[in-house]
Amino acid sequence: MKFLKSFAPLSLLVLRLVLGLVFLVHGYPKLVHPSEAMHGFFVSHGLPGYFLNISAILECFGALLLFVGLFTRPAALLLALEMAVAIWKVHSARGILAVTDYEFPLSLAAGCLILATIGAGLASADHLILGEATTKRRASKPSKS
Repeated sequence: MKFLKSFAPLSLLVLRLVLGLVFLVHGYPKLVHPSEAMHGFFVSHGLPGYFLNISAILECFGALLLFVGLFTRPAALLLALEMAVAIWKVHSARGILAVTDYEFPLSLAAGCLILATIGAGLASADHLILGEATTKRRASKPSKS
């Protein structure tokens, strides 16, 4: 199955685009059309009302960064943390064993965590701007033993 390794750049691109689309679809209404009901939803789950604005900005601009592949690692990490807070405060009311209550944000968090650890891949602005020189430089440093 070594041939699948050659698809890694494409799979990271697809992961970025799919996650970006999901976050954009969920963040856009919060950013452009925030309502009292949305605000009340956040407050009813023990979150400050201004978290509506924070989540809207994180989701919309994080999605755009994922689409382009720019600052992918920090954007994905922030989105994963947002999903962890959503699981903790909103989706886990019936306990940790009720996985069906939080499987969607858990999947989003896992995908974002993968991007935060692996990076955006070759088909990204991160690769164009940062290149692989930083990876090679770190890998080629002699270890101090």
